[in-house]
Amino acid sequence: MPTVEFTPNLARQTTTRTCQVEGSTVAEALRAVFARLPALRGYVLDDQGAVRMHVVIFVDGVTIRDRKLLSDAVRPESEIFVMQALSGG
Repeated sequence: MPTVEFTPNLARQTTTRTCQVEGSTVAEALRAVFARLPALRGYVLDDQGAVRMHVVIFVDGVTIRDRKLLSDAVRPESEIFVMQALSGG
């Protein structure tokens, strides 16, 4: 099962920092996470279901390409890392 991990600032919105879920795409894996932790969805995805502008998702250390449909492939042993980019100055 793919592992989905969140940075500490996102994990504060949940009871866990890491989840193991079913899924063969990023979209399927995140749907499984949000089914368990619905409050987290709004921090990661916008109202159209796309990745929010200041959120970055990596699969096995590589930034996903499809930020709109989240169709990037995920293997059973994949590690998905979700983080919020910080801005300011």
